[in-house]
Amino acid sequence: MNIKCPSKFQSGPAQLVLKEETMEPIDMEKDGTQQSADPLVVEEATQELGSEPYDDEQPSYVPAELVKPWCSKDASVLYHCYLIEMKQNFCSHIPVNNIVLGLRSELNCGIVNMNFDLVVDKGTITVNFKKANEIHLSSEQVLQCRRFQITIFRILVDCNLQNLKEVLERLSLGQNLGVESINYLLLPAERMHQKPSIIDWECVRSVPFRSEENSEYHIDCSPPNNCSSVLHTKNGTVCTCRVQNSLVYTPHTGLLYCITGLLDDLNGNSLLRPRGRRARTYKTHYEEKRGINLRVDQQLLLKGRHIFKLQNYLLSCRQQRKKESKPVELPPELCSIVMSPLSISNLYSFSIVPSIMHHLESLLLALNLKNMILDRCKENVTIPTIKVLEAITTKGCQENFNLESLETLGDSFLKYATSQQLFKTYQNNAEGLLSGQREKIVSNPALCKLGCDRKLPGFIRNECFDPKKWTIPGDYSGTSFLSEDLPFNERNIYIRGRRKVKDETVADVVEALIGAFLSTGGEIAAIYFMNWVGIKVDLVHIPYERHFQVQPEKLIDVRRLESLLNNYSFRDPSLLLEALTHSSCMLPKIPGCYEKLEFLGDAVLDYVITFYLYNKYRGMSSPGFLTDMRSASVNNDCYALSAVKAGLHKHILASDNVNNDIDNTVNNFGRLSIESTFGWETETYFSKVLADIIESLAGAIFVDSEYDKDIVFQSISPLLEPLVTPETMPLNHVREFKDYCKKMQYIMKKPVISTQNGVVTRTIEVEAKGVVIYKHTSTVSNNKTAEKVAYKFFLRSLKETNLE
Repeated sequence: MNIKCPSKFQSGPAQLVLKEETMEPIDMEKDGTQQSADPLVVEEATQELGSEPYDDEQPSYVPAELVKPWCSKDASVLYHCYLIEMKQNFCSHIPVNNIVLGLRSELNCGIVNMNFDLVVDKGTITVNFKKANEIHLSSEQVLQCRRFQITIFRILVDCNLQNLKEVLERLSLGQNLGVESINYLLLPAERMHQKPSIIDWECVRSVPFRSEENSEYHIDCSPPNNCSSVLHTKNGTVCTCRVQNSLVYTPHTGLLYCITGLLDDLNGNSLLRPRGRRARTYKTHYEEKRGINLRVDQQLLLKGRHIFKLQNYLLSCRQQRKKESKPVELPPELCSIVMSPLSISNLYSFSIVPSIMHHLESLLLALNLKNMILDRCKENVTIPTIKVLEAITTKGCQENFNLESLETLGDSFLKYATSQQLFKTYQNNAEGLLSGQREKIVSNPALCKLGCDRKLPGFIRNECFDPKKWTIPGDYSGTSFLSEDLPFNERNIYIRGRRKVKDETVADVVEALIGAFLSTGGEIAAIYFMNWVGIKVDLVHIPYERHFQVQPEKLIDVRRLESLLNNYSFRDPSLLLEALTHSSCMLPKIPGCYEKLEFLGDAVLDYVITFYLYNKYRGMSSPGFLTDMRSASVNNDCYALSAVKAGLHKHILASDNVNNDIDNTVNNFGRLSIESTFGWETETYFSKVLADIIESLAGAIFVDSEYDKDIVFQSISPLLEPLVTPETMPLNHVREFKDYCKKMQYIMKKPVISTQNGVVTRTIEVEAKGVVIYKHTSTVSNNKTAEKVAYKFFLRSLKETNLE
């Protein structure tokens, strides 16, 4: 654009812009580099960012709140106790019990007051952390607690008693003391509130089980049905009350069972329930099938149930409901008691705990990241921890929230903030250079580099939680040790290992964090985060210096155009003229074209529409819904249709060739429904100039109104009506097609594209097990439209064929 620009900024503080080589801020007044950026420098920066040698293996962080070395020399250890309250939102014959969480450091009050739901097979369970009290435990008590939780979680995780025995032996010998590892206490809560302790110590002392032990909690049992009050087990003679509500192991099957009581009407001489042609007793069954002779066949049988399998209760979709396992009848003499007393409710509750603790660990990671970012923040910025967690959670976690909506919002603001910064800083640069510089800043390689420099990959959650791989606190077997600690602004964070994180994922998280700060803290908070991560921008208005010698009213109908723009009145009508002038217009009276305003307006319009949709439809069920709604609203076809509907094409200053292209679009428009402006539904080509004009007008209003985005939205949105809604949003054929092929396990071959006489032919094929099963060819005016049409009709063909 051949517009003269003054040699110095008119007013305001020294402006900070990005130097692409290093992504570091430069003081423009001190550096003296207000002239145009050297295109070679921009190109070199692109190559540098694109080839930055990042290690695929990134650290995986553990919050410091869950890490403490355990030392047996401590006579007394202080624990901050929290009650993990679980509320079942459904009826069940197995209620859940509360769990006591003991930490060596206090939890943030915001996390303590946070509720969340887990999806189980019959409904949901609401979880809440409630501060209880502080207790001092002796080293022996801590050892007893660790022994209990290692036993119960080892049983739930791998059901291997041999591995458990080895771990407990090392624990008793005091190995690995003083080593930093994930270390906290998870204990059963006392159900009787009048007792002085919130911990159910009777249950904690159930490990190891000793048949000869008669503790203060042990009570004598009166014989049911004239049967003895003791039972003969693999452990020896045991009082009946100690067998009920216990966890037992049957060596002849290698299985573990919860015992919930005695079967009052069954013993070894009772007939088995009909399972075959011949009736036989339990004693006969064991002799014939197992070669086991029941010696105490008069004993009542135990009522048992298979132990619970660990599941990921954080998944967004409801667990497939499985039939509950039927109760089993067990002869006591075949059972070895592992833990007693242990109720089925306690065991069920502990099977849910890994999912709860994984969510807590994720919240603490998000809190650590938030504190790391805000450590030196002088602004009054308040960001909910749950929003930061949303921003670092990818779709791969398969939870009921992920970063996609925040990423879409953050992407639009990043583009907007960067575009206005470049526009006002490089006022004498052509649009091509501005676009190139913007791409260097907002590109995935650039964002990934910034994110890695700020250690963000270690906080990212990119894998679905596997409870079988959950680290049992205090269990020092395997690879549970933390390799090193990493200081962040005098804060410690720990590394448990390394994992692969894609560069694109790191870039997505940077954008999502921008969205998180923007959606809850406003633009000041978003700018703060961008500056923190290394993108130095501000929203200070700087006048757009131009020297037009022409009177706009002589070339365009200013009043008519202002009426089309919701009666916006231009302070400087020459901006309106510039916004309607195509580069092909070679009139000497007009020194410039719309390209720079289009560059700016494209970003402003993208942001204000995305922000509007995000706030209006916050309750959308799918995080990806905002992405689809933005794509349906912010696209060239949508803008072009809107321009034709408003008659803006009549006011464009362009060459004959460009005008002919526009006329073709207007003729095509007559064959389309005027009720919708959504570009996805069209199957024809539209001149890009028409879309550019909508964006350049938005840029002109933005500059003329001194960077007032609300005025831009108020002026342009009427042209785009009806705006998309969840009910009217057309299908995203690209997304639907890819999801469909993924579901059917189809493989899409590389499209074959050819162009002849201005007509594009696009052929797409799908393979299943190496065989081409579907093929479709579309022929239209350009490649983009050809792709859209091919996906739409091919998808329809796929569905029809599948239905047949």
